[in-house]
Amino acid sequence: MTVAKSSFDISANFDSGNIQVVDISNPLNPVLAIRPDTRSNHFQWFHFKASGLHVHQEHWFRLVNASQSSYNKAWTGYQAVASYDHVNWFRIPTQFEGDSLRFCLEAEQTHAWFAYFEPYSRGRHDWLIDQALTKAGTELLATGKSVEGRDIQLLRKGSGAEGRRKVWIIAQQHPGEHMAEWFMEGVIERLERHDDQVLNELLAKADLYLVPNMNPDGAFHGHLRTNAMGQDLNRAWQTASQEVSPEVLFVQQQMEKYGVDLFLDIHGDEEIPHVFTAGCEGNPGFTPRLEKLEEDFRSHLKRITKDFQTKHGYTRDEPGQANMNLACNSVGQRFDCLSQTLEMPFKDHDDNPNALTGWSGKRSKQLGKDVLTAIAEIVDGLR
Repeated sequence: MTVAKSSFDISANFDSGNIQVVDISNPLNPVLAIRPDTRSNHFQWFHFKASGLHVHQEHWFRLVNASQSSYNKAWTGYQAVASYDHVNWFRIPTQFEGDSLRFCLEAEQTHAWFAYFEPYSRGRHDWLIDQALTKAGTELLATGKSVEGRDIQLLRKGSGAEGRRKVWIIAQQHPGEHMAEWFMEGVIERLERHDDQVLNELLAKADLYLVPNMNPDGAFHGHLRTNAMGQDLNRAWQTASQEVSPEVLFVQQQMEKYGVDLFLDIHGDEEIPHVFTAGCEGNPGFTPRLEKLEEDFRSHLKRITKDFQTKHGYTRDEPGQANMNLACNSVGQRFDCLSQTLEMPFKDHDDNPNALTGWSGKRSKQLGKDVLTAIAEIVDGLR
């Protein structure tokens, strides 16, 4: 008697894929592990495809090394995402069992994708750059290169004329934080609107400098925190080099060339299930002027969207105690400007009672649009 080989399979050999197969002999209970970043011990991001699912049966996927991940406390209250078409994503039942993370899908189709958060692919990134250039009226101001030679585009919306405010927004220094580029898509999508009075008032006074993806190598390889050299880019702003962190060096050189009046660094936080900002109040050069701008920005954003709040977030640095390796602190000190890190959650987020789903790419996009309104409210005081 010949026993047919199971058609069940797990794969991650694609853009932002990350998984290691431990044991898939039982398709209903596959055992997997998350692969660490290249040249780094960081890991948390996962993204894989399961083929040969048994329709109408529950499949429980187990990530056996979840308790050893970079942010193992983040798994409590977390729900993984799944998709049948790699486009539309939804949350699925998830349990953290102290050592392993388990999530379940009652299969409606024979294949599905699973991820830590809704991925933002390199193909969609290329589409976004095209949209920015052809529909949003931006120009490709400069192009840097990652360690592995991928493009890092700097876009500008505005003339660059003397006297205009210079607003910088960068995203996805940490490659596993895919909500950051969804946020940038929202910014660029709003720039396509020509009848937006608030936006036009902002653009009459300010140029926008946008870097939609700071870490294309890490994103492509399915990393959580680092680039292809194992460098956490958001810890390299005092030591950037062409060899280890050319991504940061490129942006720093462009900032020196054009100047900065406002800097936003867009991230995702694994543990805190809220949207918040972290400022640079611990910088040696933090002044009452910057403190007032920071308070105004947060106040306006909180008024504009229920998704933003100021109760939950990081502990504020004491004066003179800031980590100057961080982009937010380094840029804020160097240019004497309002400089903030904006964090979005990986977990389901319930600050907004009207939300029907957890935090998603769609909600990240909307936040990107809303942030432009908050910037418009404070643009006159940026310098």
